[in-house]
Amino acid sequence: MQKTCIGIDLGSRLTKVVRLEGGRLADAQVFDTGHDPLGRLLEVLKGAAAETIVATGYGRHLAGAHLACMTVTEIRACARGARHLSADAESIIDIGGQDAKAIELTADGSFGRFEMNDRCAAGTGRFLEVMAAALGYTWESLGAEALRADRPVELSSMCTVFAESEVVSLVGQGEDRRRIALGLHLATARRVAAMASKVPLGRRTLFVGGVATNPCMAAALREELQADLVVPERPELAVALGAALIGLDSLRP
Repeated sequence: MQKTCIGIDLGSRLTKVVRLEGGRLADAQVFDTGHDPLGRLLEVLKGAAAETIVATGYGRHLAGAHLACMTVTEIRACARGARHLSADAESIIDIGGQDAKAIELTADGSFGRFEMNDRCAAGTGRFLEVMAAALGYTWESLGAEALRADRPVELSSMCTVFAESEVVSLVGQGEDRRRIALGLHLATARRVAAMASKVPLGRRTLFVGGVATNPCMAAALREELQADLVVPERPELAVALGAALIGLDSLRP
């Protein structure tokens, strides 16, 4: 009989829910976490049946208090999901809405050293989201527009408040928005690379999280890290997938 497992990544910006049947992806949903994360989550899970549910992310304890589920850290879930997505990956870069992580993967599929930036918006999806709005781009179009620039504009600050003011000023001076966007991506990549330098990155690094869907960020990080940086299909689901796989592991004798 095929086992059904649900993995929940209740993030600060987006919530991801993955359902595995017999170890295969059967369904995945991504939605805004919003001001009532529990209510929205319960609505999505209504009528869902599973042998086990595992929650991770910023809201994992909220889910754990109201659902019959296990809770695990994002680091553990990310490592498990990454190993499933890429058997030969040696490290992970995970950039989400409010934090960025660099994680070393061990030979046994667990994690070793890791670094996390969760105290400053710079180097996260939220930073790029704010900058996209300041430039008049959507989040979805920001990376593609940046890749069309002929050169980057260097910014003097990575503080979200000051950088937003600087971007608005540059636009007002007639600077090409695509050049500004490229500069923002390169500066973000440098910040993430500085954090990642504290972790032993392997020859093959998996890039996951919502920001991994941004093609310019993937290109900028690849260049900055000088690494074989691989973006899997649906990188935003990696952590929820890892949570579901941990649930599946717990059912095995």
